[in-house]
Amino acid sequence: MAELADEAGISVRTLRFYRERKLIPAPRREGRIAWYNEHHLARLRTIAALLDRGHTLGGIAELLSAFENGRDVGELLGLEQTFVSPWSDETPVRLTPEALADHFRDDVTAENLTASLDIGYIAVDGDEFVHISRRLLDASTALVAKGVPLADVLEAGRAVRTHADAIAGIFTTLIRTHLLTDPPNHGSAQTPLTSQDIDRITHTIEELRPVSEAVVGAELALAMDRRIRAELEAWIRGSGGPEAAQ
Repeated sequence: MAELADEAGISVRTLRFYRERKLIPAPRREGRIAWYNEHHLARLRTIAALLDRGHTLGGIAELLSAFENGRDVGELLGLEQTFVSPWSDETPVRLTPEALADHFRDDVTAENLTASLDIGYIAVDGDEFVHISRRLLDASTALVAKGVPLADVLEAGRAVRTHADAIAGIFTTLIRTHLLTDPPNHGSAQTPLTSQDIDRITHTIEELRPVSEAVVGAELALAMDRRIRAELEAWIRGSGGPEAAQ
């Protein structure tokens, strides 16, 4: 227990408190000896990341319990109406520690696991990891296989997440400003949304989903063209002489 607490950067007293609150699974016991492993450490780092984001221990306990029992987030938050379907169609992937090692080999380090948990790419579910997206997992695996260190892939993912959030903000502002300009006098506990309100909002957002994806895809492709052309020209000029440039 002392070794686990030290590795997680917390006190033994805090670790005992987490155990009492059932925030971490029970250790494996051999007689009077309790054995903790990397799964307990990963769970403690998940808790630390959630605390940093402002969650309370009570909320974290409920989130972890809901995750382990397969409850829906909407159910957890007490949302009786979920009228807009999820924008993404990402498929989560369950991975044993061995399967995770097969993807990233020697790059499965404590530092990289901490970064993945902090970004939200993976979560701990008992003795397994759950990756948020099959496509992101495949992309990360391909980059690492080409020789890009996983730490750099994760740092790039963090930067992409920041820019993606900014892009999403642009589109939601456009939708709110120009397409949902006449909000109904509903939505509170006293005046709930009508079925007509729900249909209008749902239809508007679903229509704009392919539009936003097309814009982002086109702009990214054009930006990559510009960047690759500039990089190649700089590389050729650096290779020497007018003949190389020609």
